[in-house]
Amino acid sequence: MRIDIMTLFPEMCEAVLGESIIGRARKAEKVKVVCTNIRDYSGNKHNKVDDSPYGGGMGMIMSAQPIYDCYKSLYNEENEEKPHLIYMSPKGENLTQKRVVELSKLDRVVILCGHYEGIDERVIEEIVDEEISIGDYVLTGGELPALVLADSICRMLPGVLSDDLCFEEESHFSGLLEHPQYTRPASWKDREVPAVLLSGNHAEIEKWKRKQSLLITKNRRPEMFGKIKLDKKDIKLLNDD
Repeated sequence: MRIDIMTLFPEMCEAVLGESIIGRARKAEKVKVVCTNIRDYSGNKHNKVDDSPYGGGMGMIMSAQPIYDCYKSLYNEENEEKPHLIYMSPKGENLTQKRVVELSKLDRVVILCGHYEGIDERVIEEIVDEEISIGDYVLTGGELPALVLADSICRMLPGVLSDDLCFEEESHFSGLLEHPQYTRPASWKDREVPAVLLSGNHAEIEKWKRKQSLLITKNRRPEMFGKIKLDKKDIKLLNDD
């Protein structure tokens, strides 16, 4: 898979995506991530990519043409299929694990990072396929949301993590929040690791993990819990003391 990030700050994106698991996956060619500077397509000697908004208002708006030209530079329109373009925007649909999994099945994704007070609506209408938000709050630019999206997609790809279980047991993947995790020592500040996790009884351990996930989701995210189809075993786990 290839992910392109259109940004005013490619170094910022590279600093994150070049490290840890995603950085190793890129070096191993499990995924290709390319960061392109929109300023390179400004068309003026000052690399200016913004202007004041029509109708007045605070701040500046990113101009349509540099964004459009940057996007067009990323693929050959005659020989290649149009890549799926996502604009990171507080007006977009909130990102979910379900959508991450869907996006990870595409061959190519382009992520557009806005800045200032936003981008010219006409370029959104012309080339954007989808707007995504990472939450109901506003950041100074689209780079951090783009990094969140790129990271979440990359870790779903084959070979990026050591085993599919690395993400299949995590919060949100199955619709549940993850069970508590522990490591050595078994006792710390008078807090003990649950005995079942030290028992070696794998069947009981799996039951404990499932019950804890159900209880945590029910108590912390009731709106998520309400969407879960409980089977008889789940109901019994929840009813057992």
